[in-house]
Amino acid sequence: MSSDRLIYLPLGGAGEIGMNAYVYGYGPVGQERLIVVDLGVTFPDMDGTPGVDLILPDIAWLKERRNQIEAIFITHAHEDHVGALGHLWNDLGAPVFARAFTANIARRKMDEFDHSEKAITTAKKWPDTIQAGPFEVGFLPISHSIPESSALVIDTPEGRLIHSGDFKLDETPVVGEPFDAELWAEVAKSGVKALICDSTNVFSTHEGRSEASLAQDIEELISNAPNMVVATTFASNVARVKTLADAGVRAGRSICLMGRAMRRMIEAALETGVLTDFPTVVSSEDAQQIPRQDLMLLVTGSQGERRAASAQLANGKFQGIKLKEGDLFLFSSKTIPGNERGVIRIINQFSEMGVDVVDDDSGLYHVSGHANRPDLQKIHSLVQPQMIIPMHGEHRHLREHSKLATQSGISSVICVNGMMLDLSGNAPKVAEYIETGRRYLDGSVQVGALDGVVRNRIRMALNGHVVVNVILDEDNEMLGEPWAEISGLAEIGVSSAPLVDALEEDLSQYIGRAGRKTKADDDALEKEVKRIARQTCFSEIGKKPEVTVIVSRLM
Repeated sequence: MSSDRLIYLPLGGAGEIGMNAYVYGYGPVGQERLIVVDLGVTFPDMDGTPGVDLILPDIAWLKERRNQIEAIFITHAHEDHVGALGHLWNDLGAPVFARAFTANIARRKMDEFDHSEKAITTAKKWPDTIQAGPFEVGFLPISHSIPESSALVIDTPEGRLIHSGDFKLDETPVVGEPFDAELWAEVAKSGVKALICDSTNVFSTHEGRSEASLAQDIEELISNAPNMVVATTFASNVARVKTLADAGVRAGRSICLMGRAMRRMIEAALETGVLTDFPTVVSSEDAQQIPRQDLMLLVTGSQGERRAASAQLANGKFQGIKLKEGDLFLFSSKTIPGNERGVIRIINQFSEMGVDVVDDDSGLYHVSGHANRPDLQKIHSLVQPQMIIPMHGEHRHLREHSKLATQSGISSVICVNGMMLDLSGNAPKVAEYIETGRRYLDGSVQVGALDGVVRNRIRMALNGHVVVNVILDEDNEMLGEPWAEISGLAEIGVSSAPLVDALEEDLSQYIGRAGRKTKADDDALEKEVKRIARQTCFSEIGKKPEVTVIVSRLM
């Protein structure tokens, strides 16, 4: 009996939406040869991760096994699948494989960190395959909201796996490859041990709609608009950007792309041939000379991002262009849970300007890039795997998808980040648990989620901050008075005196009567000064701030 095992380990993307990072391995326990599928990011919010730029998966487990990694495969070019590649590649050092459009975006990620583009190999689609140790991997085309998305066919000594990546069943996707049921049936004909499958829309009970179904309604909306039209969508949704641009042209409008991400995606699509034609666009400078009723802007910022073009326009002006009363702003997108506050803020800012805002409440101007429940059932039936492992979803999505699989008589298990599954047998079983988590890109450095940096930042944001300076001479006697500086706190307390004055008076009295033993011990003095400062602040303003004490001694 072989001592080798086939393992699956999510390090991100299972139990959450975003930050996708998955590991497959085969070999003796602890010595498996590994492949990595996707290295994505998720995005911070001001409530839980203030000041953080990006959130990355914690790959410490992988880094320790760097010499066991055969290759990295990227399923598609969304940020939550490729966005961490440049940040983390140095720790892994393995060759990267992706299809042409994704490889183009991935090389740009690598360039940002001066990594060699040669680390990335452009892969061809199925039936071409790549040998990576004990794995043979092929890119199986599947439709999604970005060009050249692919599932991975992973052949192993234990059988065939299919890692779905993000997908929908769209036979008319406008840009990119349509879903080919016959091809998928052919791939599954020889038997599939496990389908590791997208769970995002498992609660949506209606069949997914095609991207092509939007064109007529979008064109009608734009044609009937009396003034300037502005539309935003995900920059990576090249098909939607093209649908919007084509509709604008048919309505007699000039098209202007605004936002670096949108221009970059269109350039990549044209360079790699996934987009063969796109309307001629005008620069923002030229756009200012075009009559408003003849102009359409396509802008970034569909999720309320503060620095994107949508937010800049809502704040008043972007690249010389202002919105005015009677203009139309279209959100051709769905608001990702967690982003509602930023989007609503922008909508209200536009409303104050007299701009008419149209969002996706009607369902006419956006379709999802993920398979709904009936589409998941179709892919289950088409592939007929021995087992289904839900991925790409919050825990509720994974649980519901697992129930859907078992209702069809297919073995399934809920697998979250850090849970290693052994797929060697006839049913998935938990092999072990791995400590995993997330890392924060904070400015130009990475910090661990448990390092305390973000926690301390939140505490300062909630409670404010006081800095106290104390100078002692060689006899441990105070020189002058202690002085305090406050940040993020009310300046006047209930005594109607400045808070700083109250702090300095109370601290001066305490240090003046403190024992010599306390004043000779920096730690003891700091502890007591913090206590007095917090006590005074609570009495004066009802807050207990973070306190930093600086004790200086003249020797």
